[in-house]
Amino acid sequence: MNRKPIIGLTMRLELESDRFYLGRDYSEALEALGAIPYHISLIPKKDYLTEIVKNVDGILLPGSDTDVDPLIFNEEPRPNLKKIIPEKENTDLMVLAEAEKLKKSVLGICFGMQVLNVSRGGTLFQDIETDIENCVKHEQGKPLSRNSHRIEFEEESLLSRLITNKNDVRVNSHHHQAVGKLGKNLRPTAWAKDGVIECIEDTRKDRFVLGVQWHPELSWKTDSLSKNIFENFISACKNKK
Repeated sequence: MNRKPIIGLTMRLELESDRFYLGRDYSEALEALGAIPYHISLIPKKDYLTEIVKNVDGILLPGSDTDVDPLIFNEEPRPNLKKIIPEKENTDLMVLAEAEKLKKSVLGICFGMQVLNVSRGGTLFQDIETDIENCVKHEQGKPLSRNSHRIEFEEESLLSRLITNKNDVRVNSHHHQAVGKLGKNLRPTAWAKDGVIECIEDTRKDRFVLGVQWHPELSWKTDSLSKNIFENFISACKNKK
Protein backbone atom coordinates (compact mmCIF):
# COMPACT_ATOMS: atom_id res chain seq x y z
CA MET A 1 0.00 0.00 0.00
CA ASN A 2 1.38 3.41 -0.98
CA ARG A 3 2.04 5.79 1.89
CA LYS A 4 -0.24 8.81 1.97
CA PRO A 5 1.62 12.13 1.84
CA ILE A 6 1.74 14.16 5.03
CA ILE A 7 0.79 17.81 4.55
CA GLY A 8 1.74 20.43 7.13
CA LEU A 9 -0.80 23.21 7.76
CA THR A 10 0.02 26.30 9.78
CA MET A 11 -2.66 27.21 12.30
CA ARG A 12 -4.25 30.43 13.57
CA LEU A 13 -4.03 32.15 16.96
CA GLU A 14 -7.14 33.39 18.77
CA LEU A 15 -6.02 36.27 20.97
CA GLU A 16 -9.09 36.23 23.24
CA SER A 17 -8.60 32.62 24.38
CA ASP A 18 -4.86 32.37 23.62
CA ARG A 19 -5.35 29.13 21.68
CA PHE A 20 -4.16 27.76 18.36
CA TYR A 21 -6.94 26.65 16.00
CA LEU A 22 -7.80 26.02 12.35
CA GLY A 23 -11.08 25.57 10.50
CA ARG A 24 -11.89 21.95 9.76
CA ASP A 25 -12.40 22.44 6.00
CA TYR A 26 -8.70 22.34 5.09
CA SER A 27 -7.96 19.11 6.94
CA GLU A 28 -11.16 17.41 5.79
CA ALA A 29 -10.40 18.20 2.15
CA LEU A 30 -6.85 16.85 2.44
CA GLU A 31 -7.97 13.67 4.22
CA ALA A 32 -10.84 12.97 1.85
CA LEU A 33 -8.59 13.33 -1.19
CA GLY A 34 -5.79 11.09 0.04
CA ALA A 35 -3.43 13.01 2.34
CA ILE A 36 -2.68 13.17 6.06
CA PRO A 37 -3.10 16.68 7.52
CA TYR A 38 -0.55 17.72 10.16
CA HIS A 39 -1.17 20.92 12.12
CA ILE A 40 1.79 23.22 12.72
CA SER A 41 1.57 25.34 15.86
CA LEU A 42 2.44 29.01 15.55
CA ILE A 43 5.77 28.74 17.35
CA PRO A 44 8.23 30.80 15.27
CA LYS A 45 11.36 28.94 16.32
CA LYS A 46 13.78 27.76 13.65
CA ASP A 47 14.70 24.37 15.16
CA TYR A 48 11.04 23.44 15.68
CA LEU A 49 9.91 24.44 12.19
CA THR A 50 12.97 23.06 10.41
CA GLU A 51 12.29 19.62 11.87
CA ILE A 52 8.61 19.71 10.90
CA VAL A 53 9.13 20.88 7.32
CA LYS A 54 11.86 18.28 6.83
CA ASN A 55 9.46 15.50 7.82
CA VAL A 56 6.34 16.50 5.87
CA ASP A 57 5.77 16.04 2.15
CA GLY A 58 4.23 19.42 1.47
CA ILE A 59 2.99 22.65 3.02
CA LEU A 60 -0.49 24.16 2.89
CA LEU A 61 -0.68 27.77 4.06
CA PRO A 62 -4.36 28.44 4.85
CA GLY A 63 -6.36 31.62 4.99
CA SER A 64 -6.37 33.83 8.05
CA ASP A 65 -8.44 36.56 9.67
CA THR A 66 -5.25 38.65 9.94
CA ASP A 67 -3.14 40.76 7.60
CA VAL A 68 0.58 40.67 6.85
CA ASP A 69 2.46 43.48 8.61
CA PRO A 70 3.15 46.02 5.81
CA LEU A 71 6.44 46.97 7.44
CA ILE A 72 7.73 43.62 6.13
CA PHE A 73 7.35 44.92 2.58
CA ASN A 74 8.49 48.45 3.47
CA GLU A 75 5.12 50.18 3.69
CA GLU A 76 3.49 52.04 6.58
CA PRO A 77 0.13 50.69 7.85
CA ARG A 78 -2.96 52.14 6.15
CA PRO A 79 -6.24 52.93 7.99
CA ASN A 80 -8.10 49.82 6.76
CA LEU A 81 -5.39 47.38 7.83
CA LYS A 82 -6.82 44.57 9.98
CA LYS A 83 -5.18 42.94 12.99
CA ILE A 84 -1.59 41.76 12.85
CA ILE A 85 -0.50 38.66 14.75
CA PRO A 86 3.30 38.33 14.56
CA GLU A 87 3.25 34.65 15.54
CA LYS A 88 1.15 33.90 12.45
CA GLU A 89 3.16 35.71 9.79
CA ASN A 90 6.54 34.87 11.35
CA THR A 91 5.69 31.15 11.47
CA ASP A 92 4.41 31.18 7.88
CA LEU A 93 7.50 33.04 6.64
CA MET A 94 9.86 30.65 8.43
CA VAL A 95 7.98 27.62 7.11
CA LEU A 96 8.18 29.03 3.58
CA ALA A 97 11.91 29.61 3.93
CA GLU A 98 12.44 25.97 4.90
CA ALA A 99 10.09 24.71 2.18
CA GLU A 100 12.02 26.75 -0.39
CA LYS A 101 15.32 25.34 0.81
CA LEU A 102 14.05 21.76 0.58
CA LYS A 103 12.00 22.26 -2.61
CA LYS A 104 8.82 21.16 -0.86
CA SER A 105 5.48 21.51 -2.64
CA VAL A 106 3.44 24.48 -1.42
CA LEU A 107 -0.21 25.48 -1.75
CA GLY A 108 -1.10 28.95 -0.47
CA ILE A 109 -4.76 29.83 0.02
CA CYS A 110 -5.90 33.47 0.39
CA PHE A 111 -3.66 34.85 3.20
CA GLY A 112 -1.36 31.93 2.38
CA MET A 113 -0.97 33.20 -1.20
CA GLN A 114 -0.34 36.73 0.05
CA VAL A 115 2.33 35.73 2.58
CA LEU A 116 3.93 33.54 -0.11
CA ASN A 117 4.27 36.59 -2.34
CA VAL A 118 5.69 38.70 0.50
CA SER A 119 8.17 35.93 1.37
CA ARG A 120 9.62 36.31 -2.14
CA GLY A 121 10.05 40.08 -1.82
CA GLY A 122 6.65 41.04 -3.23
CA THR A 123 4.13 43.56 -1.92
CA LEU A 124 0.40 43.69 -1.18
CA PHE A 125 -2.45 46.09 -1.79
CA GLN A 126 -3.38 46.79 1.84
CA ASP A 127 -7.08 47.34 1.05
CA ILE A 128 -8.66 46.60 -2.33
CA GLU A 129 -11.56 49.06 -2.02
CA THR A 130 -9.15 51.89 -1.21
CA ASP A 131 -6.36 50.98 -3.63
CA ILE A 132 -8.15 49.64 -6.73
CA GLU A 133 -10.64 51.77 -8.65
CA ASN A 134 -13.96 50.20 -9.68
CA CYS A 135 -13.12 46.93 -7.94
CA VAL A 136 -15.51 44.00 -7.79
CA LYS A 137 -16.80 42.74 -4.45
CA HIS A 138 -14.05 40.58 -2.94
CA GLU A 139 -15.62 40.13 0.51
CA GLN A 140 -18.75 38.29 -0.54
CA GLY A 141 -20.10 37.16 2.84
CA LYS A 142 -22.35 34.12 3.24
CA PRO A 143 -22.88 31.57 1.82
CA LEU A 144 -19.13 31.12 1.92
CA SER A 145 -18.87 28.42 -0.75
CA ARG A 146 -20.80 30.34 -3.43
CA ASN A 147 -18.67 31.17 -6.47
CA SER A 148 -19.33 34.91 -6.58
CA HIS A 149 -17.16 36.37 -9.37
CA ARG A 150 -15.45 35.32 -12.58
CA ILE A 151 -11.74 35.03 -13.25
CA GLU A 152 -9.65 35.15 -16.40
CA PHE A 153 -6.64 32.86 -16.63
CA GLU A 154 -3.37 32.32 -18.48
CA GLU A 155 -3.74 29.50 -21.00
CA GLU A 156 -0.17 28.23 -20.56
CA SER A 157 -0.34 27.59 -16.83
CA LEU A 158 -0.84 24.91 -14.22
CA LEU A 159 -4.16 26.47 -13.29
CA SER A 160 -5.39 26.24 -16.87
CA ARG A 161 -4.73 22.50 -16.88
CA LEU A 162 -6.95 22.13 -13.80
CA ILE A 163 -9.95 23.96 -15.27
CA THR A 164 -12.60 21.75 -16.86
CA ASN A 165 -15.10 24.41 -18.02
CA LYS A 166 -12.95 27.18 -19.48
CA ASN A 167 -15.87 29.25 -20.76
CA ASP A 168 -17.07 30.50 -17.38
CA VAL A 169 -14.66 30.16 -14.44
CA ARG A 170 -16.02 31.47 -11.13
CA VAL A 171 -14.56 31.47 -7.62
CA ASN A 172 -15.60 32.39 -4.11
CA SER A 173 -14.05 35.48 -2.53
CA HIS A 174 -13.21 36.37 1.09
CA HIS A 175 -10.39 38.93 1.23
CA HIS A 176 -9.71 42.66 1.38
CA GLN A 177 -6.01 42.54 0.43
CA ALA A 178 -4.36 41.41 -2.80
CA VAL A 179 -0.99 40.74 -4.40
CA GLY A 180 0.75 43.91 -5.58
CA LYS A 181 4.29 43.67 -6.95
CA LEU A 182 5.15 40.04 -7.73
CA GLY A 183 7.82 38.31 -5.69
CA LYS A 184 10.86 36.48 -7.03
CA ASN A 185 10.22 33.42 -9.24
CA LEU A 186 6.46 34.00 -9.23
CA ARG A 187 4.10 34.83 -12.08
CA PRO A 188 0.39 35.68 -12.15
CA THR A 189 -1.85 33.19 -13.95
CA ALA A 190 -5.38 34.37 -13.10
CA TRP A 191 -7.11 37.71 -12.53
CA ALA A 192 -10.48 39.06 -11.47
CA LYS A 193 -12.23 41.47 -13.86
CA ASP A 194 -10.79 44.41 -11.91
CA GLY A 195 -7.22 43.20 -12.37
CA VAL A 196 -6.78 41.71 -8.90
CA ILE A 197 -4.40 38.75 -9.13
CA GLU A 198 -6.25 35.55 -8.25
CA CYS A 199 -3.50 32.97 -8.80
CA ILE A 200 0.29 32.88 -8.72
CA GLU A 201 2.64 30.08 -9.74
CA ASP A 202 6.35 29.38 -9.43
CA THR A 203 8.25 29.98 -12.66
CA ARG A 204 10.73 27.14 -12.03
CA LYS A 205 10.04 23.73 -13.56
CA ASP A 206 11.28 21.73 -10.55
CA ARG A 207 8.81 23.25 -8.06
CA PHE A 208 5.12 22.90 -7.29
CA VAL A 209 4.26 26.25 -5.73
CA LEU A 210 0.72 27.49 -6.28
CA GLY A 211 -1.19 30.32 -4.63
CA VAL A 212 -4.91 30.95 -5.08
CA GLN A 213 -6.82 33.92 -3.72
CA TRP A 214 -10.09 32.04 -3.28
CA HIS A 215 -10.92 29.18 -0.92
CA PRO A 216 -11.00 25.77 -2.63
CA GLU A 217 -11.40 24.09 0.78
CA LEU A 218 -14.92 25.56 0.93
CA SER A 219 -16.04 24.36 -2.49
CA TRP A 220 -14.11 21.20 -3.42
CA LYS A 221 -17.17 18.98 -2.98
CA THR A 222 -19.15 20.83 -5.66
CA ASP A 223 -16.56 22.68 -7.76
CA SER A 224 -14.27 20.70 -10.07
CA LEU A 225 -11.50 23.32 -10.15
CA SER A 226 -11.28 23.40 -6.35
CA LYS A 227 -11.13 19.62 -6.17
CA ASN A 228 -8.52 19.46 -8.94
CA ILE A 229 -6.31 21.95 -7.07
CA PHE A 230 -6.23 19.74 -4.00
CA GLU A 231 -5.74 16.53 -5.98
CA ASN A 232 -2.90 17.99 -8.04
CA PHE A 233 -1.19 19.39 -4.94
CA ILE A 234 -1.50 16.08 -3.11
CA SER A 235 -0.13 14.24 -6.15
CA ALA A 236 2.85 16.61 -6.30
CA CYS A 237 3.55 15.97 -2.60
CA LYS A 238 3.25 12.24 -3.09
CA ASN A 239 5.54 12.08 -6.08
CA LYS A 240 8.24 14.43 -4.79
CA LYS A 241 11.44 12.48 -4.11
